[in-house]
Amino acid sequence: MLVAVGTDKHPFDRLVDWLRHWHDEIAGEVRLTVQHGHTRAADLPDAVPFLGHAELQAAMARADLVVCHGGPATILEARRHGHLPIVVPRDPTRGEHVDDHQLLFARRLGAAGLVALCESRQELLDTLTSGLADRDRFTVAVNADAADGRRAAVRRVGVIVEDLVAAAQRQHRPWWRPWHGPNGRRKL
Repeated sequence: MLVAVGTDKHPFDRLVDWLRHWHDEIAGEVRLTVQHGHTRAADLPDAVPFLGHAELQAAMARADLVVCHGGPATILEARRHGHLPIVVPRDPTRGEHVDDHQLLFARRLGAAGLVALCESRQELLDTLTSGLADRDRFTVAVNADAADGRRAAVRRVGVIVEDLVAAAQRQHRPWWRPWHGPNGRRKL
């Protein structure tokens, strides 16, 4: 199982503590990889502060279940790897984020059935129990054609940006021009 809390500078102690207690209760029945960011997680097995993009992709591909914060990119990546992510959104009233966009986003996706939303410890424990009993319940179909289309679109945007940067460098002008007063003399 992979747990990813993202890279936000705010600690997400609540989620890591919930998982720490749960993992202690199941006594090692599950291999747990925790990307904990700026959250303390020294006593969790396979806990790492950050994973590079390729490492995160590999961990998602290997995982049976993915638990994550409510970050849109993490949720989309989990789904791209065929997971119905178990999402615990960060709560700004607890100092876990700067605003409530994760709560709003995760609630909308939860209502649409695109994530398994867990806003309490008990919801998370129940969902993990369900996930371990029936992992297929937490998988989604992966559309390879859509993934190929996204990769092609990203490549096309990259080419467009490179062309725009090259054109701007050929036509480089200073962003300011000296102002000349009414008598034609330069004023600085």
